[in-house]
Amino acid sequence: MADPATYRPAPGSIPESPGVYRFRDEHGRVIYVGKAKSLRSRLNSYFADFSALHPRTQTMVQTAARVDWTVVGTEVEALQLEYSWIKEFDPRFNVRYRDDKSYPYLAVTLNEEFPRVMVMRGAKRKGVRYFGPYSHAWAIRETVDQLLRVFPVRTCSAGVFKRQHQLDRPCLLGYIGKCSAPCVGRVSPDEHRLLAEDFCDFMAGNTGRFIKRLERDMREAAASQAYERAARLRDDIRALERALEKQAVVLADTTDCDMIAFAEDELEAAVQVFYVRGGRIRGQRGWVVDKVEEVTTADLVENFLIQTYGESESVPREVLVPALPPDADAMTELLAEQRGGPVHLRVPQRGDKKTLLETVARNAHEALKQHKTRRASDLTTRSRALQELQEALELDEAPLRIECYDVSNLQGTNVVASMVVFEDGLARKSEYRRFTIKAVEGQDDVRSIHEVITRRFRRYLAESEKMGELDTLGDPEEGAHQPIDPETGKPRKFAYPPQLVLVDGGPPQVAAAQRALDELGVDDIAVCGIAKRLEELWLPGEDDPVILPRNSEGMFLVQRVRDEAHRFAITFHRQRRSKAMTVSELDSVPGLGPSRRAALLKHFGSVKRLKEATPEQVAEVPGIGPRSAEGIVAALHGGSVPARGAGGGDAGGDRGAAADGAAQGRNGAGGGRKADGEHGGKRT
Repeated sequence: MADPATYRPAPGSIPESPGVYRFRDEHGRVIYVGKAKSLRSRLNSYFADFSALHPRTQTMVQTAARVDWTVVGTEVEALQLEYSWIKEFDPRFNVRYRDDKSYPYLAVTLNEEFPRVMVMRGAKRKGVRYFGPYSHAWAIRETVDQLLRVFPVRTCSAGVFKRQHQLDRPCLLGYIGKCSAPCVGRVSPDEHRLLAEDFCDFMAGNTGRFIKRLERDMREAAASQAYERAARLRDDIRALERALEKQAVVLADTTDCDMIAFAEDELEAAVQVFYVRGGRIRGQRGWVVDKVEEVTTADLVENFLIQTYGESESVPREVLVPALPPDADAMTELLAEQRGGPVHLRVPQRGDKKTLLETVARNAHEALKQHKTRRASDLTTRSRALQELQEALELDEAPLRIECYDVSNLQGTNVVASMVVFEDGLARKSEYRRFTIKAVEGQDDVRSIHEVITRRFRRYLAESEKMGELDTLGDPEEGAHQPIDPETGKPRKFAYPPQLVLVDGGPPQVAAAQRALDELGVDDIAVCGIAKRLEELWLPGEDDPVILPRNSEGMFLVQRVRDEAHRFAITFHRQRRSKAMTVSELDSVPGLGPSRRAALLKHFGSVKRLKEATPEQVAEVPGIGPRSAEGIVAALHGGSVPARGAGGGDAGGDRGAAADGAAQGRNGAGGGRKADGEHGGKRT
């Protein structure tokens, strides 16, 4: 690692003009390319306060051995030069978009004498018209098969075309009318090119004129009693309509735009693009990117636009993004130059476009989730992640079982915690647990973590003692670990100890977890915490964090475990909060069970109208007697409930109320016992 001070430019030597700069390593390789409105201001930020830089930026600056720059005239020129250098040098610290798979395009080779319709992948070629990309090649072939009835363009390869020309006989498609057979001269090159151009116009969204023309020809053929030709034209119209049905109409017919959305975390980001032409979604494409540097959503948008449209001629009139890039005006000007016409770059605020962009964002979230799942499901990758954690945290063995704890609350209310379990790098959802914080009032994550760890490992010690494990630890043959409860035949809830306890938080939370284990006498379980902002791992009693390489499999696993604990805690917290918001004043009325509460609300419509009613009016509700009605009215108005008496026509109603109250009490007691024990996936 180099000291940034050794290659810092001399004071005053950096110009204040806009430009592009390059950081190079000791071998002269470019490791980062950036642009700036003011080169002096931007470059000085790398050297002014090293400790204030993001850890990933610190790594980049320490890896570099020198920096140079090029002055340009405008911000647009800076964008163009930055794109050129990123493409030329492929710097390791720049955001780089990579396809998660190779997407197929529908291509029309207008650069050939007889244009050909085909499915193509990979790099684009000059003179070829592309449509898409599509998620599956079969979707393209189905569409082409429908359109060849109306636009019989050549689809054969050069070898087949040459052979059929030599044989002076068309292929099967020529015989069945799905190719105009230019190989045998049925159409001239100009006529065939016109067919290919009409095919392109239809795929570009200009569909109305073709259907109207076919309908006009069909009516004329029918009027002249050419019924066979009219029937064929009818079938052609239906073929075009079926092709259109495969592409959902989402916006106005005149809308041509690309819709871009991101899903991101601290390490990676997924981007999805929907290509809307003529108001229809004509294609979809996705990328996944590693966040080598600290970037915002606006920075991701800027990098994506530069890399995607840097040399592309297919820039639409409108590009919709989740956030405008930092230099929106310069980026708009650059896109307009590439398109050769005006381009609107905007963030939709309302209406159909905003709704569709939300759909694109959901696709991006799903793509990121699938990417992480594929990465986590690989056995070699999981093994490497566990080995990296063992080495980084200096553990005696690989953490085959990791338990992660997170606390969730809203301004100190409905405080809950979650425990998620990963075994061998995979989520073990049957072992997840949820806790309701009892001994802590208000927002105090440190004490909450202490309570949760204490309760969890107190149960572990109790289970171990029940199995006799604590008495026979020195003789494994005499007392083997029994994960199955012989009485119930089910797995014991807290019998398995983890090799690593991970808490969501920094040094205070880690210290609280370690203190809880020390108080219980548990000294063979490692503890660490992960601080969300910088993704640092904190060990108990250490002044400095453990920083894993940001692209390491160990960091990926720790982040995935932490995110799962956070999701599980948030879900439970929302359930508790929703339940608390639906509590009714009727819940506190003694002896009033769920069925009679429902009957009262159905009769009066609301608690407010019920409170305005007299005991006689309340007694009109089926199942409510006069004495019960008096008790309900008194309870709702803060009075005391009259003593129940036996006998009379009221006794049955009062006995029913008492039965409801007893049942409710039993349910409440059961709920209390359930809440006190830490059950699998249940509130604890």
